[in-house]
Amino acid sequence: MISRSNKGMHHAMHLTTRALSVLLGSMLSAGSVQADGDLPSKFSGQGTIGNTRHNMTQRPNSGSGPAAEMMDFVRNDYNEICVYCHTPHAANTTIAAPLWNRVVRATTYTLYNQQTLSGETTQPGPNSLTCLSCHDGQTAIDSIVNMPGTGPDRYWTDMATSPSNTFLNGWPKSARAVVDATSHNSLSKTGCLSCHNPGTEIGAPDFSAAAIGTDLSNDHPVGVKLPSGSDWNVPGGIRGNMKYFDRDGNNRPSKDEIRFFDSGQGYEVECASCHDPHGVPGTGGTFLPTFLRVTADGSQICLTCHVK
Repeated sequence: MISRSNKGMHHAMHLTTRALSVLLGSMLSAGSVQADGDLPSKFSGQGTIGNTRHNMTQRPNSGSGPAAEMMDFVRNDYNEICVYCHTPHAANTTIAAPLWNRVVRATTYTLYNQQTLSGETTQPGPNSLTCLSCHDGQTAIDSIVNMPGTGPDRYWTDMATSPSNTFLNGWPKSARAVVDATSHNSLSKTGCLSCHNPGTEIGAPDFSAAAIGTDLSNDHPVGVKLPSGSDWNVPGGIRGNMKYFDRDGNNRPSKDEIRFFDSGQGYEVECASCHDPHGVPGTGGTFLPTFLRVTADGSQICLTCHVK
């Protein structure tokens, strides 16, 4: 008689083989991998966050793209897009982010230090920590503090810094999922990047550029104060704890406008200064690559702030 655990393992191995077969079949039917190494999928980057890479339900269009079964082993499919970051109730109040639904670990990041800046850099503020809660590779992409549904078993009480796999394992299998998640992967070499990088033969999209890690010394500085002087443009818009370049003159920070955030240490550059996690429609309704607020064509995003 096969035990429940062995039976489950046997079932998982069978499903993995099946998923690989489906995936390879989709690659062959697509003819070839696109120039950017990606396979055809629903992630057109147009119209809604549901069509961007931040749709963690990861469901491709029928008949194209990676088999959804591949994701079911390594993340809970909550069948809701927003819940991977936000919750209407029982939010994580340890971070000043709107209705935040993710664990934010206590982390000391290595800061930018390659050249002299006009001011010292400080540890990332809330408008960077929200991004880094996935992109620093420490926390599983499905590590939320409040699951869909109601009841005391639906939220994790230590919401500040400590994810719980026991809690995540309690999520019942989604109606769309093939199997319950057996692990909860983060955006790291041993997690998501074990498939999502050019070194694998699975053909999954390359996510290695999105895996920033905890060493920020070679990235655009965050936690650096808004500079002044002839080398810098000055944002004219002010709204709450934000200064922004009011390009359209409507007196409010639009999605396609660079902004700076004051988290208690003065206005600083943060990840959300240049990136909008929900995507920014540009010409023709397409989302700009890497969720940029302003296009990089002609260095327009750089020249918003820098006078060169």
